Amino acid sequence: MAHHALVGPGGGRQPRLGRSVGGSDATAVGGVVLLLPDGAPESARRASPLHRAALLPLARRLARAGREEGLAAHVVRYRGRGWNGADALLAQDARWAVAEVVRRHGDVPVCLVGHGMGGRAALRAAGHAAVASVLALAPWLPEEDVAAEPEPVRQLAGRQVMIVHGTTDAAAHPDLSYRLAVRAKKANRSTCRFEVHSDGHALRQHHDEVLSLAADFVLGSLFDRPYSRPVTDAFAAPPPLGLRMPLAAGFGRSLRP
Repeated sequence: MAHHALVGPGGGRQPRLGRSVGGSDATAVGGVVLLLPDGAPESARRASPLHRAALLPLARRLARAGREEGLAAHVVRYRGRGWNGADALLAQDARWAVAEVVRRHGDVPVCLVGHGMGGRAALRAAGHAAVASVLALAPWLPEEDVAAEPEPVRQLAGRQVMIVHGTTDAAAHPDLSYRLAVRAKKANRSTCRFEVHSDGHALRQHHDEVLSLAADFVLGSLFDRPYSRPVTDAFAAPPPLGLRMPLAAGFGRSLRP
């Protein structure tokens, strides 16, 4: 299979917002959730349609749950699938997507939701003024290197931040997201982290609970809906408790209308 060579930082390609999932672009928009698919540390290939498709069930669930408030959900189409070192292309594309939301809809709150490498992009792009909250699902983070600058956390200040990670994730090490959460909590008290026991990178084993937790967080952070008790407790608990909060089996069943 031929690889597409990158020409400059975007290969001549442009990121796209994609059409609104589960709703109409014509409806009055009260808030926007941008879903950022997984990617690769280094790659010159086009963005993966499989990574994008993996976020569609979550996009639909969020759009359905936030219909009353006019929540629009978009799965961002990256220029390519690679983070590519200092270029941080996926974070660049995430920032572009937030700016595009502001251009289209004006002053509406935005939640960045990313999976894997998209989780890293969501955390990194949180400094945009329109971003109210960040949900990083199984975020891929680099190994800590004493010679390199640590992954930044200052941009998370003033945002609601939740990290969700499976304890058996072999693609993105959960210890790295815990360590980042410890540093983030110091910069921003509104940080919590949930652990999904015996689940891997795709969070398939407890898929429904993860979707319910995501909806609880996104609607609470964008529209001031009351959080469920576990989420409230996770934000309030001091480290390490609020950063190693177990996601209970069956979470969300009692919340569903």
